[in-house]
Amino acid sequence: MKKVLLAAAVVASAGFGSQFANAAQYTVDPTHTFINFRVKHLGVSWLHGRFNDVTGTFDYDANNEAGSKITMNVNTASVDSNHAERDKHLRSDDFLSVDKYPTASFKSTSFDGKSLKGELTLHGVTKPIAIDVTKLGEGKDPWGGYRAGFVGTYNLKRSDFGISYNLGPAAEVVEMEFNLEGIRNK
Repeated sequence: MKKVLLAAAVVASAGFGSQFANAAQYTVDPTHTFINFRVKHLGVSWLHGRFNDVTGTFDYDANNEAGSKITMNVNTASVDSNHAERDKHLRSDDFLSVDKYPTASFKSTSFDGKSLKGELTLHGVTKPIAIDVTKLGEGKDPWGGYRAGFVGTYNLKRSDFGISYNLGPAAEVVEMEFNLEGIRNK
């Protein structure tokens, strides 16, 4: 069914030298970061799921978004579609092949404030992708930390990443949504 990315993650991108002088480094908060997906089921409804195990870091400076960057990793075995038998099938060689490819990853190459470009590695295939990104906000939290949050979307074509199990044409594209929250490192 889907296979999802992951990687992907959603924030910022690459820069060099002085561009990072004011960029803050963040660690992805795995309890407030969600990689969700949906795929059409038989063309009559949506099947929803998510990945429960996500890690990563990003650098972000609101005054120099082009100097931002992100690296994300997803444990592909953490796929969760709210149905144990389906999840077992999604982990199999028909889809994610989690024994062979336990991690999906994303590493950014550029960010213009709206489009996050980078390399997504999924199912042993690495391809350039572009994720549409919106900053949701940033600020102090009640525990003395500082957080930043973003949401991103990407339409993943399964066959581009070697996932060709036939679910019919309606299920070829998996709609991905990345909800990312990071805690600024001190």
